[in-house]
This record gives sequence, structure tokens and C-alpha cells, in this order.
Amino acid sequence: MGIQDRDYYRNEGPSVFDALMPSGITCRWLIALNVVVYFLQMVTRTIVDVDPLAREASYGWVTDWFILNTEKVLDGEIWRLLTYSFLHSPDGFPLHLLFNMLFLWWFGSDVEQLYGRKEFLAIYLVSAFLGGVAYEIWGLVQGHGLCLGASGAVTTMLILCALHYPRRIVFMWFVPMPIWMFALINVLQDTMGAMGMIRTNVAFVVHLAGAVFAVAYYKWQRSIVEILRDWMWWRRTGARPRLKLFRPDPEKDEEPVAVSAISKPQAAVVDEHLEAKLDAVLEKIAKTGKESLTKEEEAILQRAAEMYKRRRT
Repeated sequence: MGIQDRDYYRNEGPSVFDALMPSGITCRWLIALNVVVYFLQMVTRTIVDVDPLAREASYGWVTDWFILNTEKVLDGEIWRLLTYSFLHSPDGFPLHLLFNMLFLWWFGSDVEQLYGRKEFLAIYLVSAFLGGVAYEIWGLVQGHGLCLGASGAVTTMLILCALHYPRRIVFMWFVPMPIWMFALINVLQDTMGAMGMIRTNVAFVVHLAGAVFAVAYYKWQRSIVEILRDWMWWRRTGARPRLKLFRPDPEKDEEPVAVSAISKPQAAVVDEHLEAKLDAVLEKIAKTGKESLTKEEEAILQRAAEMYKRRRT
């Protein structure tokens, strides 16, 4: 993508349609998938008893087969560690689904724009899976239970947005505040809930798992897609990429040349991932100035400058 194609370089501003729609197509597909699954939950639901202890059997086969049931996971139904995140509570008005999808829209589209479609989807799925694992471990300690909802993955999106754009203003119950404060309030609430200080049926430990994963991913600065691609390459070839050994010829005045262990396709993936981050950083500079950059964003600028310098040489 040339510099003329970047949003901050264009003269025209965003249209009303752009403002109303999320910028990421993968984010939109995830929202649509969650809505479709919720519709299937409602269609297959047959209420036969209002007793809360009997509701699991009355939720229908879609919920029964894909909800995170800690006992059934131990019996080998490990798909529940991920599929629970596409289900939402079918009781009453769909507030559970509504708020999760709104948060996914607000924060997930920015994360997709920042990291790209494939990496965004990988972040979403990994965070949901880790939330399921955290709840399963929690169930072994606190007693078996049931869990459903996309809140863990959505929390990851919130924390990543707060780490990249800490000064962005959001509204909590119509009160404006910087997003870092909003994220901190949510983490503190989840921590209190996990400690038993808040008595609700919310899976606070899943939210905390999503927050921890977001911070680790942000600090690690390693692409999940790149890791999976390297792993698949290793499985296919049965060997790791190796450095070529340099043996100088004594009759020639040769200098050792550094050989990268990253193949050209892999290097292209790294460049593409860095350019996606660079787009977000440059857009932030255009809006709020270079003084608003974090240390990590300044490091991205430095890495991008070195990358373009290597391309010219």
C-alpha cells in the first residue's frame, strides 16, 4: 500500500456510512456469527421448567452441545473450551449478546485495523480458548459449572485498545473517561469478582484471562499467525531453518556475510505485520501528534525506518 492510499493522507474525510460501520470485515463476520448462533439457540430452545437447576436441559441441543461444561470437558469434549464463546444467555432480553457485540464492534474493529484480519482472528480465538482453559481450571478448584459468552475475547480487545490508545475517550454510563481508566475499572471489578467480593453469575476469571493475554501479547510483540506458519513449516519439513555456515577461502579476501534464518516468505509476513502497526501509528500522529506516542509505538517507528532503509540498500 502506497502512502497515498493511507487514510491520514487522503483529503476527504470519512463518510457517514464509514462512521456507522465497523472498519474490520472479520469483526463484522464474528458479530454476524454470534447473532446467528444466538438465533439457533432460541430456535432450538424448549422451556419445560422454570427451575434454575433444570434449565441446562431446557436450553436446547445447540447450547447443550457447545456450552463450556467443566465436567464434560474432563470427559473428553474439549471443543467446549472454544465453542462456549459463540453462545450467549438465552434468558430474557438478549442484553448479554447486545453488550458483548457492541464492545466487539467498538474495540475489535480497531484491533483488526491495527494487526490485520488474520492476526485479529487469531487473537480472538486464542483469547477465547485461554479463557475457557482458565474457567476449566477454576472449576477444578471451585467446583464444576457452566460458562458461555464472548466476554473473555472482548476483554482482550478492550485491553489492547487501551494499551495502544490510552488517551482515547470512552463513555461509561454517559461519563467520559480515558480508555485506560475504563479498562482499569473493568479489571479491578473482575478481580474483586474472582475473589468472591461480588456475588453474580459472571465468569470473572474468563475476563481476567483475556486481560492477561492482551498484556502478554502486547509486550511479546510476536505474531500468532507467524508462529503457526513456522510451526506448520517445521511439521511439514521436519527441521528448523538453519543458518548457512560460512567457510572463507584462504586464497580470497572474503568477509563473512550474515545470513538470515527467515525465509523470504516469512520475511514478507513480518514486513506486512509491521506495516499494519505502522499504519495505526502514523494515523495516530496525524490526529494527536508525535508527542502522544507510547514507547512501544516509537519503537515501531524505529523498526519501520530500519526496514525501509534495508529495502533501499
